[in-house]
Amino acid sequence: MPPTIPLHFNHDKVSVVVPVYNSEATLSELVSRLFQTLGKLSQFEIILINDGSQDSSWAVIKKLATENSFVRGIDLGKNYGQHNALLAGIRAARYPVIVTLDDDLQNPPEEIPKLLLSLKPEVDLVYGARPKEQHGWSRNLASRIVKLSLTYFLGAKTASKSSAFRAFRTQLREGFQDYQCDFISIDVLLSWVTNRFQFVLVEHQSRKEGKSNYSPWKLYRHALNMLTGFTTLPLQLATAIGLVFTVFGGCIFSYVLFNYFWSGNRVPGFAFLASMVAIFSGATLFSIGILGEYLARMYARTIQRPPYSVRAVVESIPQFKSDVA
Repeated sequence: MPPTIPLHFNHDKVSVVVPVYNSEATLSELVSRLFQTLGKLSQFEIILINDGSQDSSWAVIKKLATENSFVRGIDLGKNYGQHNALLAGIRAARYPVIVTLDDDLQNPPEEIPKLLLSLKPEVDLVYGARPKEQHGWSRNLASRIVKLSLTYFLGAKTASKSSAFRAFRTQLREGFQDYQCDFISIDVLLSWVTNRFQFVLVEHQSRKEGKSNYSPWKLYRHALNMLTGFTTLPLQLATAIGLVFTVFGGCIFSYVLFNYFWSGNRVPGFAFLASMVAIFSGATLFSIGILGEYLARMYARTIQRPPYSVRAVVESIPQFKSDVA
């Protein structure tokens, strides 16, 4: 049995933020289980953000929000991505503690009390860590790359335990309230305002419906967005690579001169020359590619492309103690 939330516990007002994409089959069960878990709190809300779903998810959200006063629905103008949808929900949250989780029920709502109990006065952010990855090798590799990138931002090895299942203090959003770029990583934004975080092991179940929308390629892109959108580390890497190959080229040139003046021999071989050209060309193109990524993000911020747009909001007058229909 999961731990229950004591009635005297400090976190008795909670906003649950759930990004939704093509999840019409799981939403009703998700809301029902969230109500069963959080029903004893004095106040709580469930914010469902429809991120451009192509199925009937928005219709289901509207029905749930109409029948349950603690459910709020936000319909985004198009598919912006999970982290953009999360940002919309985080900014709309009303209560002092925010819990985020996915819509696929892989993180059971019954595990939320573990996060809240770990959110002690000296902690601002708690991650629900899964015991082990349950994906294919390519997806696991991509996930590790993302978590290694996040470890750089959070500055702790335990950052590798990060996940979309998290609880944090709502006041943290004040540190990125005015952020207006469409390249978003919620974990990086949270790292701007706190380094007081922990993780707790939680149950992780198999996906009930459909398949994950995060392909290995999307995870690689997310890691690249984190690195090039929020840090100069890739530029420093390009500089280091340029320096290494400059030194390497100088050594090769010195070798050629030594053979010519002291031994009277020339370094033979077209393959040798071609390999040198390929190495230096590759290093140059790699550096140019990194610069291109930064220019793309600078351009996006210059034109001030919004991280999301809201098409519609549906909610009823909050009473907080209604039953799930």
